Amino acid sequence: MSRVNLVLLAVVLLVPFVYAVLCVFAVERAAYGLAAATREAGRAFVTAPDGATAQERARAATALVLDDHGVVEPAPLRITCDASPCLTPGARVVVQMSTAVRLPLIPRLGTREPASVRISASHVEVVDAFREARP
Repeated sequence: MSRVNLVLLAVVLLVPFVYAVLCVFAVERAAYGLAAATREAGRAFVTAPDGATAQERARAATALVLDDHGVVEPAPLRITCDASPCLTPGARVVVQMSTAVRLPLIPRLGTREPASVRISASHVEVVDAFREARP
């Protein structure tokens, strides 16, 4: 009888604990992925030779990093600059991104959709002060 109680108690305690750990891992994976993606997008953007190439390089770097981290369906990458053109030496470039991480088996209140946690990340990169100014 005591073995049955031990097994029952172990299942009752371990299953929710393992589920909670898996949810935390999913949220952390997305958080690390977004942080890395915004950082690499910012670096790719400020090292590009011109503005058009900068956008392409930032999006390619973001796609590569998000794929490596297994992040799906992020919001579009937002890049803002405090100077015009963006690649003016000394200008600050802010890269922002967000996504929703779905938590399995927990429905959102009042719906059948799974609950989700909103994750966002931003990174500020400064264009090299000794860079040649280009459009």
